[in-house]
Amino acid sequence: MQRATPSLRTILREWGRIGCVGFGGPPTHIALLRQLCVVREKWLDETEFEDAIAACNLLPGPASTQLSIFCAWRLRGLAGGLVGGFAFILPGLGLILALSALFLAHSAPLWVRGAAAGAGAGVAAVALQAGLGLVPASRARASSQLRWFLYALAGGAAAALVGPWLVVVLIGCGLVELALRSFAAAVGGYGALAWVALKVGALSYGGGFVIVPLMQSDAVHRYHWLTNGQFLNGVALGQITPGPVVHTVAVVGYAAHGVAGGLFAAAIAFAPSFLFVLVGGRYFDALRRDERARSFLGGAGPAAIGAIVGSAIPLASALGAWWQFVLLAVAAVALLPLRRGVVPTLLALGVAGAVLVATHAVSLS
Repeated sequence: MQRATPSLRTILREWGRIGCVGFGGPPTHIALLRQLCVVREKWLDETEFEDAIAACNLLPGPASTQLSIFCAWRLRGLAGGLVGGFAFILPGLGLILALSALFLAHSAPLWVRGAAAGAGAGVAAVALQAGLGLVPASRARASSQLRWFLYALAGGAAAALVGPWLVVVLIGCGLVELALRSFAAAVGGYGALAWVALKVGALSYGGGFVIVPLMQSDAVHRYHWLTNGQFLNGVALGQITPGPVVHTVAVVGYAAHGVAGGLFAAAIAFAPSFLFVLVGGRYFDALRRDERARSFLGGAGPAAIGAIVGSAIPLASALGAWWQFVLLAVAAVALLPLRRGVVPTLLALGVAGAVLVATHAVSLS
């Protein structure tokens, strides 16, 4: 039996708590939301919650952010969605902007730069783990294992080789699968920053790591807001702070235009999630059952997973010092066969980097 709906103050408190303690990415966020809304308070039943997850996975953008907005919207309407969404996003956003100011400062202490280089060394392994973790469920939904493999291969190749055009490949794979299934049934300055952030918020099918190669291409190679090393540090900060991986866009915005740029980029990136849920939440059930939407995701989903795995290649190639490759190998072992957590692994690498550089055992170049 469902309980009475919570007050806006309760939503602010509980969603804010999840925003503060939600280390570990979407799986952690989903687990915390389920524990709160379904198990503990019984505001939603299990079926409704699972349907919401499925619908959010059909949408572009950060799925766990959309799920947090949807749950709050379902309980208290528009006001609840806004309060819950902002409470979920803002704690991690504030923390990552503060860390950006520290880690991207030109006069940062040597140990800080060593910690950043150490944590950044493990990012490629994190991307590999994130992509591989999505493979079983995605393949189980595929109507053709061969096409799934081809879409994943296309996404991986695009992430590794043609970062700026990755979004075209993702949308193209979705449209190809949609066309194939339809056929069988019958016989997707501040102006530049805004564009980068909009792509991040509106096109990250399959999880936040999909947009890492997209951001790297724009932030490092096209607009030169960050060096490769600084970008790796930014992705690492997005992993060791609570909240969604998409928070990394705030690091890019900070590098481009300071705190104002970080807030601007975050606002642009998260806006689609609010719009998708607050405007379209009532249509989630129909979207989840729509064969055309599922067909599109059948092509775009595997390509997104391939893109996540493929993003490990440019991330690894951005490493500059030999000892970072050693730490990358350590991270790969810790995350994959040993199944250690992302946050403790990156924190351990950061400590190792700080100690190695501060004691002059290694250099940053």
